[in-house]
Amino acid sequence: MSFAVVVVTHNSGDSVSRNLSELAKQLRSGDELVVVDNSSADGTPDAVRAAVPEVRILEQQRNVGFAGGCNLGARATTAPLLLFLNPDARPMPGCLDALRRTALERPAWGAWQALVTMDGGRRINTAGNVAHFLGMGWAGRCGQPVTEAPPERIEVDFASGAALVVRREAWEDVGGFDQRYFMYGEDLDLALRLWSAGWAVGVEPDALVEHEYEFVKGERKWFLLERNRWWTVLSDYPAALLALLVPALVGAELALIAMAADGGWLRAKLASQVAAGRELPSIMRRRRVVQASRTVPAAEFARHLSASFESPYLAGLQRRTGLQRLQRAYWATVRSLLGAASSLLRPRA
Repeated sequence: MSFAVVVVTHNSGDSVSRNLSELAKQLRSGDELVVVDNSSADGTPDAVRAAVPEVRILEQQRNVGFAGGCNLGARATTAPLLLFLNPDARPMPGCLDALRRTALERPAWGAWQALVTMDGGRRINTAGNVAHFLGMGWAGRCGQPVTEAPPERIEVDFASGAALVVRREAWEDVGGFDQRYFMYGEDLDLALRLWSAGWAVGVEPDALVEHEYEFVKGERKWFLLERNRWWTVLSDYPAALLALLVPALVGAELALIAMAADGGWLRAKLASQVAAGRELPSIMRRRRVVQASRTVPAAEFARHLSASFESPYLAGLQRRTGLQRLQRAYWATVRSLLGAASSLLRPRA
């Protein structure tokens, strides 16, 4: 099966050229390669052309974000498999072949990621991402030795956008990324919509990608993370799940405000709440579309969410063992209630 490889760049000249050179070695006849450049000021398009002269570059006059850039690249291509690759992510030899095999051997998977490593391949960047029931997501097994990676393909909560394959059929089924996310959380949102529509999401550990990863904080990132979290929760979660989570979501907001004040990003947190409130009509319109395409019950949807606190995003909560126990118990109760409701509604033979 052919790939349409889409790389979105923004001032990425230092890293993208050497990574594209490795990628080009793995392309086959019928594959497509498109770089969407988000108004770079460092000569990125020239660096891309020097590395891979045959590349197609879509130069944007403004920064449309990662989500918007991916959508543009997808629309400009026709191959049955979309591969979204970060400009600072380098596919190791054999990576694309392993990802192609997954397409043939896991026909129910709508999306899957490579095993993404860091620190010269010694440690895991993500071996499949974790989605918390409060709408937060993070890189699974990040920082662990690469020997701790899954030995075989497994399903995961959501697949990382750093090295993400999506079947075009599944992509079009759910409408691709929502470009209003701009960046951060769009891969979580996509995976939840895929799960809702009956597609599975996984990781291919035989496909290796080395990522120049750094967990960078800042007001802009915190704002987008928190605003986009509300877009995801309010749009993607089934009504029964959302109703049961209202107390937890309210409590989490209070805890996150306190964390933001301690961490110096309170202004970003409050701005995200204002933005989510202002955009609520758009979120509700989007919700109607997402829920209309849902084919799985709320209990099945909830199976792809976690009560884990093992994230740098939640570092301020990890030391509070009492709170961890409470939220795990809360989530177990929610899952139990959803399961009971699903059993009652299931047609009897």
